[in-house]
Amino acid sequence: MRRLVSLLAAFLPLLGCASVRPFDEIRSTVPEDRFVRIGDQLVHIEQAGQGEAVVLLHGFGASTYAWRKVMPALAASFRVIAIDLNGFGYTQRPQAFESYTREGQADLVLRVMDALGIASAHLAGHSYGGGLTLWIASRHPERVRSMVLVDSSAPTYANDRRSRAASLKPLLGLYLRSFVLRPETVRRALLNSFHDDSLVTPELVHEYYERIRIEGVTDAYHGLTAPLRTPAEPIYLEKIEVPALVVWGTEDKLISLESGRRAAARLPHSEFAAMEGVGHVPMEERPEELLRIILPFLERQRG
Repeated sequence: MRRLVSLLAAFLPLLGCASVRPFDEIRSTVPEDRFVRIGDQLVHIEQAGQGEAVVLLHGFGASTYAWRKVMPALAASFRVIAIDLNGFGYTQRPQAFESYTREGQADLVLRVMDALGIASAHLAGHSYGGGLTLWIASRHPERVRSMVLVDSSAPTYANDRRSRAASLKPLLGLYLRSFVLRPETVRRALLNSFHDDSLVTPELVHEYYERIRIEGVTDAYHGLTAPLRTPAEPIYLEKIEVPALVVWGTEDKLISLESGRRAAARLPHSEFAAMEGVGHVPMEERPEELLRIILPFLERQRG
């Protein structure tokens, strides 16, 4: 194994490796009030508005940037907080493996809420963030007034996507820098998520890419994809009593519309809405239509 690592270390730089942005560079360019200190970690958030809190949780590979088109309208009626989860966006990447587990991500969300003085909130989660929303609602229902699930992953997704190949950390760092951390890789992922390919512009690819290639990316990818060290606890959707709105793009190629319908049917207090001609990222493709669906639901859940 040591010889293999040495050979790859010599060979892969010939392919050209992506540079990683130092976190100090992020701190110098992002306003200080957009960070919340949680212990020794700086967590990046975007917030606006006043009133009952709505916390936005992004999908895998995304960040608070994904919510930029819906935040202003939500902030007209609510206090809106979008959080960059561990390993994503401008949040400082911790070294601890546990930070990237489902439980670690949930702990981050709840500690950010505590730091902002938020006892309970409406949670809106997209994809990976939807699975995390379900986990929080199942374990901490007192913290969740209602939940909006947008093309949500199953609550097991954070664990299902793990692979033994990610355990080899020295190889992982080389692999990430040489093959994964590239604009073209990000572009392909976005094209797979959008139904309307014309919306995947060079500017969009650049914004997503810049929020991935940040110092600590190897620790993050290892924590997000290596096998768990302890068995994962199950979640039973039938036992989640939190009111839910489930929204799905009919053209989602990553998680099928029928999967969304089945999940919604298992939640005791759920509503389901399909968005025609939309892929996996409704807040990017049709933000106004998404707002027309979720704002009335949130209004009904006030108080």
